[in-house]
Amino acid sequence: MRKYAYGLRLLLALVLASGIFVTAAPMQMEAKETQAYTTQDLNEQLVMATLWMQTSAEFRALCYQAFNLARMNLDAFLDSHKSAKPVAVIVDADETVIDNSAYEAFLIGQNFGYSSKTWNPWMQAAQATAMPGALEFLKYAESRNVEIFYVTNRKMVGYEGTEKNLKALGFPNVDPKHLLLRTGSSDKQERRNMVEKDYEVALLMGDNHNDFHSAFRNKSVAERFAETDRFKDSWGTKFIVLPNPTYGDWEGSVYEGNWGASAAEKDQMRKGLLKRWNYQP
Repeated sequence: MRKYAYGLRLLLALVLASGIFVTAAPMQMEAKETQAYTTQDLNEQLVMATLWMQTSAEFRALCYQAFNLARMNLDAFLDSHKSAKPVAVIVDADETVIDNSAYEAFLIGQNFGYSSKTWNPWMQAAQATAMPGALEFLKYAESRNVEIFYVTNRKMVGYEGTEKNLKALGFPNVDPKHLLLRTGSSDKQERRNMVEKDYEVALLMGDNHNDFHSAFRNKSVAERFAETDRFKDSWGTKFIVLPNPTYGDWEGSVYEGNWGASAAEKDQMRKGLLKRWNYQP
């Protein structure tokens, strides 16, 4: 009898122990599944785009292609130019004539995104490099008596670092007249108008459609497509685009203007717009 009672107690103990393990495992899995999706997780999506900019020969080729096309178009413009106004070229700065991919790479592995707390020190560090072909083209434009205007949405807090960076790289016309940073609205049209008042603008170059026309501001993905089609004759002629897959107003259109969305919401919105192959292996 004692052996039988002892056996029951032993069996009960084993069952209870087994139950602990059985119930604990799902609880641990559930906790893992409900763990918050963080900005660090979202930043992992920068890896391939940033790696492409830093390591692919195709990125360099596209940059050279853009500046070769700019040179051909500038020559054609100058050959037919009859106005008494001097000629100018308007360029954006970031990801158009200077490369900030090192800053994007810095964000990978961090649990925070772009902000003035890290971007301002990056500007002051003046460590951006020249985009392939940018320096050669702008110096060529200068040799043909064309003035360069840098219309950038860097804020005035970054003026000193930006000027230092561009001068160190050898870019022409780097002075308060030609280096037009953001002082108010992020809409560049007012600054473009300032240049167009006194100059014939041969070309505009940028990595963001807002570098060319205000029609692209605060628009949805579909609206930006429609505006792009409306200006189809300008791409590669007066408007020349540089490749930038890491950031831009295109991203804001994915979020429908809600830049304050959580990391999880941004991840969902990004993936929700993907066109997927419907295949069941």
